Amino acid sequence: MKKSILLKATLLLSLSLSSLGFTSAALANDGKKYRWKLAETWGPNFPIFGEATKNMAKMVKEMSNGRLDIRIDSSNKHKSPLGIFDFVKSGQYQMGHSASYYWKGKNFNILFFTTTPFGMIAPEQYAWFYHGGGMELMQKVYGKYGILSFPGGNTGNQMGGWFKKEINSVEDFKGLKMRIPGFAGEVLAKLGAKPTNIPSGELYTALERNTIDALEWVGPSLDLRMGFHKIAPYYYTGWHEPAAELQFMVNEKAYNSLPKDLQKILTVAMKTSAYDMYIQSTHASGKNLASLQKDYPNVEVRSFPKSVMNSIVKANDELLTEFAAKDPMTAEILKSLNDYQRQVRPWTNLSDRAYLDNFDAK
Repeated sequence: MKKSILLKATLLLSLSLSSLGFTSAALANDGKKYRWKLAETWGPNFPIFGEATKNMAKMVKEMSNGRLDIRIDSSNKHKSPLGIFDFVKSGQYQMGHSASYYWKGKNFNILFFTTTPFGMIAPEQYAWFYHGGGMELMQKVYGKYGILSFPGGNTGNQMGGWFKKEINSVEDFKGLKMRIPGFAGEVLAKLGAKPTNIPSGELYTALERNTIDALEWVGPSLDLRMGFHKIAPYYYTGWHEPAAELQFMVNEKAYNSLPKDLQKILTVAMKTSAYDMYIQSTHASGKNLASLQKDYPNVEVRSFPKSVMNSIVKANDELLTEFAAKDPMTAEILKSLNDYQRQVRPWTNLSDRAYLDNFDAK
């Protein structure tokens, strides 16, 4: 882990502990050690996602002087990449690292804490989490399961996926077997597609053997190493995950058993490693996109036709209205997301969009 990451975390922690009245003497007097386990959806040594957990655990151990030590079990160890929610809920693992929208079958409202189609980009979403009530809503949903959920790293805007055939009209989605989780899967299902969710380690084989016709994973940051470009030549730009936030899940009883200073160390380490993952994702996407364009010129980067996007937007809006009418909690979350996006987007347009548009004027 870079020294700069630890330095950021240490500075944040010092300020946080001071605000709570903790002193260095108080920290030194607590000699009890805690041994935790974290289960992650990702395989061993998985880049970026897996590095976020390792960075977090290393920060925790160093800043707590070894009083809190977190062992990381990857999917090859626990054998259940999409079982992290149950691991943490049961207390089998004190922590987990995954993505919230994987658990929509347990509670549909959980998926909104990863991202929403046509929603906020990463800086806007982080602002919503930490200053716009997002954290409180997330805990309101997760609290009934005895789980605390924290932002666990953002990929930034994701690509729309790899397709073996071109998408020229909305009719091309009918019967299309596609790996696409979250609310986007609901949207494409409404348009006739057959969405499914498959763990990352099985994606290449599923695409190669025609178990699926298309898939979305992340973007250049992680897609290139997966080899999808060898099978599917059409790479479409995104709409469905403008800010895909991973999550750290913590068993609430385990968290409450920690001394207050270790709770703070843990939360600061999670926040710092999450932000660093966002930075790393941005760096890797820029680097890998250049490699893709240079080394694989046959890959065609496309945007969905306007008529297709109009159909997707219509289906998305209809589904959001439908689900909000069914559940007051869904309505509360969507209102918070929409209200905050309307509040923050004018600034994004005035700052980032206007700045980028200036390049087109050159």
